Amino acid sequence: MPHDVAPLKIALIGHGFMGAAHSQGWRVAPRFHDLPVRPEMTLLVGRSAGAVDAAAEKWGWQETATDWREAIDRDDIDVIDIVTPGGSHAEIAIAALAAGKHVLCEKPLANTLEEAEAMADAADRAGTDVFAMVGFTYRRVPAAAFARDLVLSGAIGDVRQVRASYLQDWLVDPEAPLTWRLKKDQAGSGALGDLGAHAVDLAQFITGQKVTGVSGLLNTFVHERPIPLDAIGLGGTPGLDRGQVTVDDLALFTGRFDGGAVGSFEATRMSTGRKNALRLEVAGTTGAISFDLESMNSLGFYDATAPQTRQGFTEIMVTEPDHPYLSAWWPAGHALGYEHGFVHQAKDFIEAVSEKRQPTPSFPDGLQVQKVLAGVERSAASDSIWTSII
Repeated sequence: MPHDVAPLKIALIGHGFMGAAHSQGWRVAPRFHDLPVRPEMTLLVGRSAGAVDAAAEKWGWQETATDWREAIDRDDIDVIDIVTPGGSHAEIAIAALAAGKHVLCEKPLANTLEEAEAMADAADRAGTDVFAMVGFTYRRVPAAAFARDLVLSGAIGDVRQVRASYLQDWLVDPEAPLTWRLKKDQAGSGALGDLGAHAVDLAQFITGQKVTGVSGLLNTFVHERPIPLDAIGLGGTPGLDRGQVTVDDLALFTGRFDGGAVGSFEATRMSTGRKNALRLEVAGTTGAISFDLESMNSLGFYDATAPQTRQGFTEIMVTEPDHPYLSAWWPAGHALGYEHGFVHQAKDFIEAVSEKRQPTPSFPDGLQVQKVLAGVERSAASDSIWTSII
């Protein structure tokens, strides 16, 4: 890393679950990857002075603030990293881009299609030297990146079918508290936006195709939950009062891709026994790949061109130095974990900004996923009618 190049000064807006993950990314990336510019963890922003001060001390941020506008107004801040609930993404990102700051924004891009369109427009207006990226971090899991390499190289032939699901069970208990992720005004949607966005983006990333139409079903199983006395991560301490759940618990939809493939998608936080099962299977004319985030260091590969007596899914351990991102890490066979995707995200973002090229996924990429989510909502509201993505 050059010592004569000024660092990129980062302001992180938000410090909950995703704040910890993004902090880990910024902190670790320059220690394992040879970056052209050093990220400096300059400012952490949160609503409560005591909480944000404690988080900054824990994660290594230099300064704190309780108003995100301070980060926008400071001339020394280069990057605004947004990990707040989706309801505030558009306001913060648009202001940051107008001020000439680079932006990294957690997924989904926004709570509504209109907000996402405004954010993509703001990124376009910001000019060629200001960059914006949306944080679909699972693209940076080495096995997922290697799956894309295989598919785009033709290793499974022409893609015919995609099966994508993201299964969790943290809301199975009807007494789990009514946190912000269960309120439409803050989260935009439920399992659809929280988990389905990842499934859609990963399917499009690995196949290189975009979803062009959907037929969807949304369902809410638990309509009232206890209002929490406090909120900690995904949970909190339930109180005696109850409030309305205003988002979906489950999203199911089918889709067509612009390259001719057909797909099925499932996103749920009610799948008993599944903790973080983002799964993707892509079937082609000469093979298939299978990925499961709960076994994130391996990839299933089926070669249909092999002699019939040798055909079967092979488990590839994606831990070799020649696999994506892995040359900077441990000896072969030594597994990576959830947090490494955020390190790779920071690495890719810094390299792109330094080289003055658009990092991916871009805000237009995030907008395209938002269009799919909006299409599913429109379809579900009209008895699952087929809905084109426009």
